[in-house]
Amino acid sequence: MRKNIHVFWKNWLSNKALPLWSRKGYDPVRRLYYERLTYTATPVVLPELRLMVQARQIATFCRAQLDGIFYAAEDALHCLTEVERRYWRCDGQAGWIFSLAENDAPASKVRDLYAHAFILFAYAWAYRLTSDKRLLLTVRQTIAEVENIFQAPNSGFINSVQQKETIRSQNPHMHLLEAYLALFEVTADQFYLDRAQALVSLALNKFICPQSGFLLEFFTKGWKPKEPFGENIVEPGHLFEWSWLLQETLRLCPDVRQKDAIITTAERLYDLGLRYGVMQQSVCDAINECGHIIEATTRIWPQTELIRLLASRPHKTHAEHAMLHAITARFFTSYAPQTLGGGWIDRLSEQGQPLVDYMPASSLYHIYGAAREFCAAP
Repeated sequence: MRKNIHVFWKNWLSNKALPLWSRKGYDPVRRLYYERLTYTATPVVLPELRLMVQARQIATFCRAQLDGIFYAAEDALHCLTEVERRYWRCDGQAGWIFSLAENDAPASKVRDLYAHAFILFAYAWAYRLTSDKRLLLTVRQTIAEVENIFQAPNSGFINSVQQKETIRSQNPHMHLLEAYLALFEVTADQFYLDRAQALVSLALNKFICPQSGFLLEFFTKGWKPKEPFGENIVEPGHLFEWSWLLQETLRLCPDVRQKDAIITTAERLYDLGLRYGVMQQSVCDAINECGHIIEATTRIWPQTELIRLLASRPHKTHAEHAMLHAITARFFTSYAPQTLGGGWIDRLSEQGQPLVDYMPASSLYHIYGAAREFCAAP
């Protein structure tokens, strides 16, 4: 596998994972994606379907078709049409509802920034595939709604409306940045780059702990760390994800504002994640800003974030090459064994035992994001 690892990834995606999730994971009657499959690939019918999951699947299958790896974007585009009709303003209010019930009525009318970020990401990739300018009209209207209903009074955004807000979170901002970068790449429109740069500035100025250099997860309404020093949550997977996004910002806009700070921060987050967040060829779930592990369980998505970052680094050291192969090998033995035929185990205990009895569709977004970078890596 070491010499032909990119071929292995492509074969697994095109022959196992993408066929599984486009067929067993898709409901052709509702033209929506299932959220879960059992380990025997039976759809798990849930009382509600989240917007975020639909958007992630749409984006993934559009990307796979653009990459020439798998062709199932027609269903994804049908899904996008259904999602727009059923989730957007369906209750007469601005924005997108959080989830849809089995009877196609809103299950949760909460407006959630994380979900809005992903629907923008889905539209970016659908537009890249189709060049249908009507999609950009929906994008612009959605961004106007985001800036109207989520804008926080002291920079950044609140997490959700119609729920009591007590904290601020970096995570939806990270995915909003990802969406704006994708939209900028496909349109070259400064409108999206300006918003991306504002989110990068927010991250540099508010999300990074000045004492430790770690990127924190949760904050007060005034963008101060939620807990006293040493008690704040740091997710190593997000350190790698932010490092990659900062790297992407530089790739798409070499003359971006705060360039030196972006370069320095991207490397620091990468180094801190490797130093404190990786144990026995796996990325742990959580540490604190002193580097102490507080959750030794592991999920599949942090593994893919490190794989993606390692694969995209232009001048890998021998140690980085070795780590990339080791973590990929662990991925296919522990998280996505061949016995699951393109499926995966989302969460493992510290001892490596499965902690869930189903396969979540939402993981495919992370896996494909890593795989496309890795397959393109020299």
